Amino acid sequence: MSVLRILGKASSINVRKVLWTCDEIGIRYEREDWGIGFASTKTPEFLAKNPRGLVPVIENEDGILWESNTICRYLAGKYGRTDLLPTDPWSRALVERWMDWQATELNTSWRYAFLALARRIPGYDDPALIAASAGDWNANMGILERHLSAAGLYVARGDFTLADIVIGLSVNRWLQTPIERPDLPAVSAYFDRLRQRPTYIGHGTNDIA
Repeated sequence: MSVLRILGKASSINVRKVLWTCDEIGIRYEREDWGIGFASTKTPEFLAKNPRGLVPVIENEDGILWESNTICRYLAGKYGRTDLLPTDPWSRALVERWMDWQATELNTSWRYAFLALARRIPGYDDPALIAASAGDWNANMGILERHLSAAGLYVARGDFTLADIVIGLSVNRWLQTPIERPDLPAVSAYFDRLRQRPTYIGHGTNDIA
């Protein structure tokens, strides 16, 4: 089996989802720096792999694949890791629900505040929009707080799954971005549990949002 090729800079949260998944499974990979500050994702070469011009992209003997959550699901399935992504339809849906929530609701809420305060992107400087984004972000983290308070140790089931990879990195982003945050003890305890996993070191506790 060929070594997995991962295109994308390691500071990208979506690339880190794939890297953490690979480390959980024990997949050998080679990563290449693509994205802002590195090789351009707007070249014909890259756009032929991902027409959206975004990282990550993976290549292996099966072909080329993009969209980070899809890549994580593919890798878990390819290597038979039913602990990370169950085959039972209901159990799998419980995992994918939180992965989809992260990619849509949570991702959307943080975008303006994160780009303004963490990435400092020009044009993201409206105080009202920053405050609104931070408020929406905190509200979504409140949803996670209430869920974790009832669900137990991990997001989707009693054990660690792919949902914890995407949510765990999102919790790190929330903690690393300079916004006012409410006290969420269940989220804090969850983050502390994740930090005990050797595979999380370097992906979710590296001072990169």
